[in-house]
Amino acid sequence: MGSSKPTPLVIGIAGGSGSGKTTVADRILKQIGAARIAYLPHDAYYKANEGLSFAERARINYDHPDSLETSLLVQHLYRLKAWQPVERPVYDFTRHTRAPETVRVEPQPIILVEGILIFVEPELRQALDVKIFVDTDADIRFIRRLRRDIQERGRTMESVIEQYLKTVRPMHLEFVEPSKRYADVIIPEGGFNDVALEMVVARLETMLRKGK
Repeated sequence: MGSSKPTPLVIGIAGGSGSGKTTVADRILKQIGAARIAYLPHDAYYKANEGLSFAERARINYDHPDSLETSLLVQHLYRLKAWQPVERPVYDFTRHTRAPETVRVEPQPIILVEGILIFVEPELRQALDVKIFVDTDADIRFIRRLRRDIQERGRTMESVIEQYLKTVRPMHLEFVEPSKRYADVIIPEGGFNDVALEMVVARLETMLRKGK
């Protein structure tokens, strides 16, 4: 079955927390068509840590590469490239563990991988055909994260600030920012950069046409 089809194009979108990665991913999904894209967000692959108590799970540094089961994401990536469906995990951010259900992801001509740490792991990086880094100033990223965590995740301002200073900022400087050098394309100001996004989408359309 797979031999008659072109190998799917794998796009990776990285950038700091609150940089606008999801906005860029959404624009690509909308303009190329969600029906042609298999979507794998890296943060669905946080480890379950079932053996730990809730308090212990809450203390984990979720901005460190070790908190993610990247090997499973890579495995799913290669299955989709071979035109086989996968069962993507669902992560419950309120309980800090995986939900019992999974999401079935069908193979498509484009596989979109998104996450802050996707360029850090060599095995994952090598599986990406196009690497996009969304580059946004630290103050804008922090404001967006503060707003999101308070409105969507029920956090207090104090807890968001504490987490930002304790793990988010140091991990960004240690892992996320240095991984920018692996990017093929750097998009300043994320999803609000229409010129860059139009160029990226046009290039992806061209690559898709050549694959057929």
